[in-house]
Amino acid sequence: MSEPEFEGTCTCGEIGYRMTSAPLFVHCCHCTWCQRESGAAFALNAMIESDRLIVLHGQPELIDTPSNSGKGQLVARCPRCRVALWSHYAGAGKALAFVRTGTLREPARLPPDIHIFTSTRQPWLLLSPEIPSVPEYYDRASYWPAASLARREALLAGLAR
Repeated sequence: MSEPEFEGTCTCGEIGYRMTSAPLFVHCCHCTWCQRESGAAFALNAMIESDRLIVLHGQPELIDTPSNSGKGQLVARCPRCRVALWSHYAGAGKALAFVRTGTLREPARLPPDIHIFTSTRQPWLLLSPEIPSVPEYYDRASYWPAASLARREALLAGLAR
């Protein structure tokens, strides 16, 4: 069976992209930083290796943006409508992308695998008990599927070369 593909676009359609496989993991982050950046109660990001993220048309602009870690992030934005499509954080740099699932054509296909930083979630937001939630961050080995852990190890090994 082939890997699923997920396509997305910015609001104006200038940038189109495809994720050529399922993501490693999907975070629903409730930290105050993500709330401020998204202008919403949380940010929903699908983590995927950047070589599995293909730009179909257009050229996103990478904007260096502050992050809560102090190490910054590069946010890929449409140069015309300015919508954020994905980010690259300092940990893995450009090798790993955090795709904004709301920019997917079918965002419901990628629900969160975990809710993180729920200690600062909006109190009116009720979380499903079926999806793990943690007050801050978490131990990857306790939540990620084995296949995603193996893909992450391969990614990190490639970075070490």
